[in-house]
Amino acid sequence: MWRTCSLFSAWCLLFFTESCAQSHRRPSFTCGGNITGDSGVIGSQGYPGVYPPNTKCVWRITVPEGKVVVLAFRSIDLENDNLCRYDYVDVYSGHANGQRLGRFCGTFKPGALVSTGNKMLVQMVSDANTAGSGFLAVFSSAHPHERGDQYCGGRLDKPSGTFKTPNWPEKDYPAGVTCSWHITAPKNQIIEVKFEKFDVERDNYCRYDHVSIFNGAEINDAKRIGKFCGDSPPAPVFSDGNQLLIQFLSDLSLTADGFIGHYKFRPKKFPTTTIPPTTTTQPATSRPIPLKYSVALCQQKCKRRGTLQSNYCSSNFVITGTVITAVVRGGSTYVTVSIINLYKEGNLAIQQAGKTMSTKIIILCKKCPFIRRGLNYVFMGEVDDEGRGKIAPHHFVMLFKSKNQKGLNVLKNKQC
Repeated sequence: MWRTCSLFSAWCLLFFTESCAQSHRRPSFTCGGNITGDSGVIGSQGYPGVYPPNTKCVWRITVPEGKVVVLAFRSIDLENDNLCRYDYVDVYSGHANGQRLGRFCGTFKPGALVSTGNKMLVQMVSDANTAGSGFLAVFSSAHPHERGDQYCGGRLDKPSGTFKTPNWPEKDYPAGVTCSWHITAPKNQIIEVKFEKFDVERDNYCRYDHVSIFNGAEINDAKRIGKFCGDSPPAPVFSDGNQLLIQFLSDLSLTADGFIGHYKFRPKKFPTTTIPPTTTTQPATSRPIPLKYSVALCQQKCKRRGTLQSNYCSSNFVITGTVITAVVRGGSTYVTVSIINLYKEGNLAIQQAGKTMSTKIIILCKKCPFIRRGLNYVFMGEVDDEGRGKIAPHHFVMLFKSKNQKGLNVLKNKQC
């Protein structure tokens, strides 16, 4: 909380005042409504009690002309689903036919959401089976960021082009902006996107400032290719079809240098490297493993050494996860892992698409250990300079079973 309050004390004071008032008189939240003003609080029907089933509630928020709406979730507890198909909250910029800023469910709180104008629509839908206390959110008005007469983002339909964060490269991008670039190619072509420079506030789960890339023309978690933050440029991204949407969002606190990216159209027969929808593949330009090192390493006898306990402290990262992809390149196997649990992170780069977290791991010797797609493993290893996990024959990898969970939880609290 201090993270935001240090820079936006007035905004936090609003919520503090609301919280104090609630200690004496808890507000009664109804199903939707039209709300105007500089700031306010909205919540699901009956919050913090369990929200009712089979409902659709719509809140239309309007702040003064010339301002934008900033919405921050203080609490969210809805039925969880990877694609938010059952109970969910949708947030739109504008009141009618506006751009969807996101769909949310479960208990994961997104960063601040910013409209492009002075109106925002929040819609909550529940099915016949409910599970949770709903949501509580605070909205406020803010001055929009402008560069000349243009907001950031827009439609891009030339064969190639560039997109970048506001203020690039003179200074950091501003707080509280949302930029969406909609790239459209001819029907027989796809789109390639590469980031030349990339520096966006780092967070393990990219909850605050982030870049999301979607197949198609709308923000849809089911079509999300990836969600990125930190200071390492994402791997090149290829669209499935002829449309791609790139969304950049910064919340109301820390900022960074930002990014500059380039796109170009490609023939549809061009071999894509996108793995939908949880992650993107290893870039072909990644730094290769030195050949002499790999050959010497892979001549060792392939035998697991030690136990979970004896390898835990010496490992840079420890995760459990499901192998989604395993691609052999040269003498190594490049693996994408959907994370089940994270025990030691180190500098491991983690991407999030929807509610799924994933990471990339290189098995230096392609058959040691031998990894199969679709199986669950415990991975303990090192992290390279690009944030990828690195597994050599002497590192500890084993099939993950539910009985291992207790032991790993104990190790997580161990002082190494």
